[in-house]
This record gives sequence, C-alpha cells and structure tokens, in this order.
Amino acid sequence: MSIAVTVTVAVVAVVAVVAVVAVVLWVLLLVILIVVRPKGVDLRSALRLLPDTARLLRRVATDRSLPWVTRARVWLLLGYLLAPIDLIPDFIPVIGFVDDVIITLWAVRSIIRSTGPEAIEGHWPGSADSLAALLHLAGVTSGGP
Repeated sequence: MSIAVTVTVAVVAVVAVVAVVAVVLWVLLLVILIVVRPKGVDLRSALRLLPDTARLLRRVATDRSLPWVTRARVWLLLGYLLAPIDLIPDFIPVIGFVDDVIITLWAVRSIIRSTGPEAIEGHWPGSADSLAALLHLAGVTSGGP
C-alpha cells in the first residue's frame, strides 16, 4: 500500500472518530440537559445546544479581547478531545465517553464563569432559551456568577 493511501485512510479514521465522539457527546449532553434543563426550555433549543456551544467555543477561542487564560482553556479542551489518549478509553462502551463529557462540561462551565455571562451572551449564536439552558448547566444566571 502506498503512503498516500495510508495517509488517506488515517485521515478518514480520525474524521470518523471525531464524528462519533461529537455525536456521542451530543446525545449525552442532550440527556443531561433533559434531566436538568430549566423550565420553559423546549426540546428544539436543547437539540441546538451542542452545535451552538461549539460555535461559542470557537468564537471565545479567537476573541483577543478575552483573557488569554480563557482562550487557552478552549484550546486545551480541544486538544484533550482530539488526543488519542483518554482517562477512560473510548472503545469501552458507554463509559468510554463519560470522561470526555465530564471534562467538556467542566471546561465549558469554567470558561463561562471566567468570562462572565455578558461576554457569553455577546458570543452566543443560538436562541435565548438555549443560552439560558447552557447558563443553567454552568450554574450561572444572566445577572452574574
């Protein structure tokens, strides 16, 4: 097999793993949100939470007006999620992704608390309902941490 084919297979494998991790994280986050969501948040807003949060993290990571420590947390989270080594290997059914979910929730909560709800509201691409759900998950209200 040639090097080009090997590299292509490796790239396809990485993309497939990232897609599977994203879907599993989305489903687990959705289950968590359904359990702890604030009253009045509909299922449609809950379904949009993960894509909106991903866009939020991209915006926070590239906003130079925010402290570098906050931006570094986003990059560290991304590095952890893309790293081939996990606390619990992903090939173990169900619990293999639990460490990714816990670390992602902890990092998002930390990022929201360090930037403040006002900065998050400015970067939030989704609806007000999904923002309220995210702030609720992070233990932050719109008025402050």
